[in-house]
Amino acid sequence: MALLPAGRVLARTAIPTLTRTYASSSSSAPTPPNKDHHIHSLPDSVFPRGFQVSATHSGVKKKPGVLDLGVLVSTSDKPCAAAACFTRNVFKAAPVVVSTQVLKEGQGRVRGFVVNSGCANAVTGKKGMDDAWAMSRRVTQGLGHGSADTDKTAGTLVMSTGVIGQHLPITKITNAIPTLLSTLSSSSNAWMSLARAFMTTDTFPKLRAREFSLSANGPTVRMAGIDKGAGMIHPNMGPPHATLLGVIATDAAIHPDALQSALTYAVDRSFNSITVDGDMSTNDTILCLANGAAAASSTGNNEEITEHGHPEEYVVFRDELCSFAQELAQLVVRDGEGATKFVTVRVINGSSYDVSRAVACSVATSALVKTALYGQDANWGRILCAVGYTNLPAGTINPSTVSVSFNPPASAGNTIPLRLLTNGEPEPEIDEARASELLKEEDLEIIIDLGVKEGGQEATYWTCDFSHEYVTINGDYRT
Repeated sequence: MALLPAGRVLARTAIPTLTRTYASSSSSAPTPPNKDHHIHSLPDSVFPRGFQVSATHSGVKKKPGVLDLGVLVSTSDKPCAAAACFTRNVFKAAPVVVSTQVLKEGQGRVRGFVVNSGCANAVTGKKGMDDAWAMSRRVTQGLGHGSADTDKTAGTLVMSTGVIGQHLPITKITNAIPTLLSTLSSSSNAWMSLARAFMTTDTFPKLRAREFSLSANGPTVRMAGIDKGAGMIHPNMGPPHATLLGVIATDAAIHPDALQSALTYAVDRSFNSITVDGDMSTNDTILCLANGAAAASSTGNNEEITEHGHPEEYVVFRDELCSFAQELAQLVVRDGEGATKFVTVRVINGSSYDVSRAVACSVATSALVKTALYGQDANWGRILCAVGYTNLPAGTINPSTVSVSFNPPASAGNTIPLRLLTNGEPEPEIDEARASELLKEEDLEIIIDLGVKEGGQEATYWTCDFSHEYVTINGDYRT
């Protein structure tokens, strides 16, 4: 039973956020809504036991005082279980390559991670690789070894985000790491500072936490997550083999293999199901760390959960992780560069999950669909076109069984779906006035029914609209 359900706001905070300056070609064009209400203030008590965090300004970002370097470490004598999903971009950034090796050498056990923003350390050659290793090793050395039985092969994962093709000011970073390690804290303020250290073009820090139990008599498990991203967002991440970066830390006791299995499942249904602009970064990374502190703090069994040895607890953990990852992933879409709308594309009654997911992705990434949504134009023809060119075997989709509708948000006065197409036939009379009102809402759901009535599968993608401001932001990103 979740003691702190996903999305529950404990209190809203007045933390100042980054503001963007927008230039629009039309005074009547929609402007991005204020995102302050997505910042949640959380009490210290909901953050996972046995983790400490810190953030500082190291000089990667030129503006004085802006947080650009952070760490998260497990305070246990023993390293924590770790799992990761990395970008499949051929030009993998140095921190992706280094973190993959750290996981391999530690057999799924690590001390924590270090992250910088302002420079992606991507396509930076041998020096970039050396710099990523320098960040990782400096943190590991600074932590030392807590006891004789500590696994000395466990290292520190590393993440970077920012401009591609530039070298890190590595001396500034390594000189700042001792300061980070001397100011470690488990407070909510420290977690919020770490979330800010992740930010590039983000307008708000993305931090969430929740509590739940894996069984009726089990200890309360805590989970906290941070992610960042607003542009260059169309992740395609798998297990080890702007940028979207994310970390989820939990005090659950779970074996690295089970943790990796659960994270892969969760990422496929969350971060791999969002898109802002269709561009996959060189640095995309989602980490999950589990230190077992919840079990150690209870009088119950502190044995690590495995997928087959503890199937019921594993499924509960996997599903909680998936739900939590979806909440974090949706924050990235809500902060999409220049976005005025958060759009859910739900495809139902497909012949398989993969078919439904492919159709959802096709619609969610269509520039024509996204610009129509920005213009508040109920142009369902563009939606149908994107359904039709989905890269699927011939005959997978039967045009005569496809239906399309707009589903209003729960906050709307009239929550009855607006049907646009039914079984391949356009609705004889579409209420254009209502369609226009729906498209003025910040949240919108597009439902596409492929018409397979027996054993139909559904999938969801989350996206946003394309605005003039997206071009403005990305046209002068480096300057």
